[in-house]
Amino acid sequence: MEENKQAAPETSMPTTYDPKESEKKWYDFWLEGQYFQAGNRPDAEPYSIVIPPPNVTGVLHIGHALDITLQDIMIRFKRMQGYDALWLPGTDHAGIATQTRVEQKLREEGLTRYDLGREKFLEKVWEWKDLYANNIRDQWAKMGLSLDYSRERFTLDEGLSKAVREVFVRRYEEGLIYRGKRIINWDPAARTALSDIEVIYKEVQGALYHLQYPVKDSSEFIVVATTRPETMLGDTAVAVHPEDERYKHLIGKTLVLPIVGREIPIVGDDYVEKEFGSGAVKITPAHDPNDFEVGLRHDLPQVLVMDESGKMNENAGPYNGLDRFDCRKQIVADMKEQGVLLKIEEHVHQVGHSERSGAVVEPYLSTQWFVAMKPLAERAVEVQKSGEGPNFVPERFDRTYTHWMENIRDWCISRQLWWGHRIPAWYCDDCGEVIVSRDDVEACPHCGGQHLRQDNDVLDTWFSSALWPFSTMGWPEETEDFKRYFPNNVLVTGYDIIPFWVSRMIFSSLELTNRIPFKDVLIHGLVRDAEGRKMSKSLGNGVDPFEVIEKYGADAMRFMLSTGSTPGQDLRFRWEKVEQARNFANKIWNASRFALMNLEGFSYEEIDLSGKLGTADRWILHRLNETVRDVTRLMDVYEYGETGRLLYNFIWDDLCDWYIEFSKLSLYGTDEAAKKTTQSVLAYVLDRTQRLLHPFMPFISEEIWQHLPHEGGTIMLAPWPVFDGVFEAPGAVREMELLMDIIRTVRNIRAEVNVPMSKKIELLVKPTDGETLDILQRNEEYLRRFSNTSSLSIDAALAAPDKAMTGIVTGAELFLPLAGLIDIAQEIARLDKELKTLHGEVERIEKKLSNEGFVAKAPAKVIEEEKAKLADYADKRDKVTARIAELKG
Repeated sequence: MEENKQAAPETSMPTTYDPKESEKKWYDFWLEGQYFQAGNRPDAEPYSIVIPPPNVTGVLHIGHALDITLQDIMIRFKRMQGYDALWLPGTDHAGIATQTRVEQKLREEGLTRYDLGREKFLEKVWEWKDLYANNIRDQWAKMGLSLDYSRERFTLDEGLSKAVREVFVRRYEEGLIYRGKRIINWDPAARTALSDIEVIYKEVQGALYHLQYPVKDSSEFIVVATTRPETMLGDTAVAVHPEDERYKHLIGKTLVLPIVGREIPIVGDDYVEKEFGSGAVKITPAHDPNDFEVGLRHDLPQVLVMDESGKMNENAGPYNGLDRFDCRKQIVADMKEQGVLLKIEEHVHQVGHSERSGAVVEPYLSTQWFVAMKPLAERAVEVQKSGEGPNFVPERFDRTYTHWMENIRDWCISRQLWWGHRIPAWYCDDCGEVIVSRDDVEACPHCGGQHLRQDNDVLDTWFSSALWPFSTMGWPEETEDFKRYFPNNVLVTGYDIIPFWVSRMIFSSLELTNRIPFKDVLIHGLVRDAEGRKMSKSLGNGVDPFEVIEKYGADAMRFMLSTGSTPGQDLRFRWEKVEQARNFANKIWNASRFALMNLEGFSYEEIDLSGKLGTADRWILHRLNETVRDVTRLMDVYEYGETGRLLYNFIWDDLCDWYIEFSKLSLYGTDEAAKKTTQSVLAYVLDRTQRLLHPFMPFISEEIWQHLPHEGGTIMLAPWPVFDGVFEAPGAVREMELLMDIIRTVRNIRAEVNVPMSKKIELLVKPTDGETLDILQRNEEYLRRFSNTSSLSIDAALAAPDKAMTGIVTGAELFLPLAGLIDIAQEIARLDKELKTLHGEVERIEKKLSNEGFVAKAPAKVIEEEKAKLADYADKRDKVTARIAELKG
C-alpha cells in the first residue's frame, strides 16, 4: 500500500454531483493505491471481518447489499481509527444451487451431466464459477466495498480443500463422522440428500386418509391415519401403546396389509400417544424418521418403496413405475374399491420442500455420511452459557442459537452431486475396507489391493462454509494471517442463517481451534418491500440494488439501507427514502461548494482555531464535538440507524442551515482576522464531517474531501475524529439556541401573515434577564441579518406595542409591529392555539414529576432537567396569557 500521500487537489467543484463519474474514479484510485490491503500497520491492533461468501449462482440482491454495506461501514470506521483492518472477500461454490443452474443450462442444449461425464461437467461448472465470480467482483466495486482482494478465497480453492479434508479425516478418526443407513431428507428433483435446514416447510392443503387394517384370522381391525397413503406399501408394523386397553390383547398378533396382502406385526411402543387419533400408528421404517427409530427397537424390516426420482419401485408391487403422487391417487381409488378406506378428511399441514429445487422432500432411507453432533453441540452450548461465546447483537438471538444447538440432530453431510468437495473415502473391492485419507489413495493399506473406488458423493456446502473464518486465514497451517487476524472481530449476517451457518462456524471453530470464531455476531433483518412483504420472484416485488445505484448512486443506497433499521429488525425498502438520501448527498455537495468558493487559496496549514471565535464558531465546534462523541459510541455498538439520524441532523440542520448561513457575516465582512477564523472553522468542520460520513457514503465524502484543504492522499486513511474537551462550549450553545429560537419565531410569524423574508420589518425584543440582554446585544448583527429588520430594539423595559404580533422564547418576548398586516382576532386565535400547546406541556411534565415511580428511578440530573422544562413552559404560558389579555383589553 502506498503512503497516504497528498492527492492533486482540484480547484473547483462542479455545480452538481455526478455519482457515476465519481464512483468509478475513486474506486480505481483506492485500488491503485492498495488502500484496502491489510498488513501495513504491523504495530496497530488488528481488526478482521470475513465476508459471508455469496454463492456463485448469479447477481447480488438487495439483502446482500444491506449485509455488505454494514460490513464496509465497520471496516472503514476501524481503518480510520488506526486499526490494521482486514476485510477478507470470497465466494462459495454452493453445491446444489450452482449444479442445478448449470444442469438447467445443459438441458436447454438437450444434454445432461451424464452425457458429459463427471470431468467434462465439472469443467463447465468451473467456467460458470469464473464468469459469476467476476460479476460479483464488479458488483462489489459498484457498491464501493473496501475488500482486500489480495486475500480473496473460494470454498473450492486449494487451501480450503486441504482444510476440508483435514477436518473430515480428524472427525472420522475421532468417531465424529460415520457412514450409516438412516432416514434423511431426499430431494427427488436434484436426487440428493439434504440436511434438515435445507428443507423449507410450507403450509399445504392436503388430506388425512383413515385406513382399516384387518387382524389376521379375526373379525377385528385397526384404524390408522396417514397423509401419505402411498407409503403404506412400505409398512412393516402397526404400533400401539403397550398400556392401551383397546389394543393390549392384540400386541404380538399380525395384521394383513391391504392391497399387497403382506402380514405385519402389531407392536407395543411408548412412542404412540394413546389419546391421539385412533391410538394406532402405521410404521414405515424406510420412509419416516420416527418410524425408523421404532423399527430399530423392534427389529422390523425396512422396505423402501420408492426410487431416487420419487417413482415407486419393485417393492410397490402393482404400482411399480408410478410417480409417488400418481400412486397416491391410484392407491386411494383401490382402497375405496376394497372397502378399507374409511374416510378422507381435509387436512392443512406443513410439508417439507427443497430449498433449492422446490420439490416436495421425501423422508427416505439411505446410506449417507453423518457428523455426530451431540459432543460438538454440548461444548458450544456450554461455552455460550458460560458467557465466553460470541456476543449476539441483539442479545435475543443468543436464545435462537442456543435453542437450535440444544435440539440439533446428527448432520447428514453427503450430497449426491458432482460439484463440491468430494468425500475423501475410498472403498477397496479386494478386501471391502473403507479408507479415509487426507491424500488420494492408490493402494489399499489393509490388503495392498489396487481396486479402489473413491466415494462419488460430495460434502454439504455448509461443511466447508463452517470453516470459513479460519480456513480463509490459512488454517490448518499456523500462518501469519491466522495468528494475527483470527478470531474475527465480528460476523454480520441475517437472522435466517443462524442455524445454517452461524452455529456451524461456532462449533467447528471450538472443536478445531479451541477458540470462538468471532467476538460479535451482528444480526440484521430482511429487506422487505414497502408493504412489509418478503421480496420474491412470484410477487415481482424484488429490488435490484444496481438499478438503485444506476438511478441514485451507491452512496444514497448505502445510506438508506444502513440507517433505515435497527439491529435484528426487518427493513422496508422505499424508493422515497433513497431519494431523501440522494437529496442529503446533494445538500452536502452544495454546502461544500459554497465553502470552497470562500476558501480559495486557503491551505490546510492555515487552519487555526486559536483565534477569537464568534458565538456561531464556538457553537458549531461544540456540536461537531458532541456528534463525534455520540457517533463513535453508536458505531461501536452497531446502532447505525441512530448514527445516521445524528449525522443527518448535524449536517443538514446545524452545519448547512445555520452555521454556513451565519458564517457569511464574517466571510463577506471587512474584518480579515474574523474571516480567517471563520475559514478555519469552516474548513475544519467540513473536513471532520466528511470523515464521519465516509464509512456510510465513501464516494461523495472522498470527492468533497479531495477538494478541501487536507493532508494525505485519501480520506480512507484520514484519522477518525475524536472527542476533545477543548471544544466544549455550553455558553455558546445557550447563545445560539436563543438566537436560532428568535430567528425561527420571527420567520414563523412572517409566514403566518404572509410577510416575505425579502421585506424588512421592525423587531422589538424584550429580554427577561441581564444575561439574555447581554447575549442579544453581543449578537444583534445576527438578528438584524437573519430576521431582515428595518430596525431592531433590544430593551428590558420595552412596553408591548398595540397591534403587534407576539412571540415567546426562553428568556425573551418578541414583538413585530406589523401595522395594517395584523388581524387582532387572528393574532388572539394564534396565541390561544399556542397557549393550549403550552398548557399541554405543563400538564405532561407535572404528571411525570408526580409519578412516584419515575421520581424514584430517574437520575437526579433528569429530574432537574424536567423541572427546568416545567419552569420554562410555565413562564411562556404566563407570558402568552398576559399578551392575550392585553390584546383583548
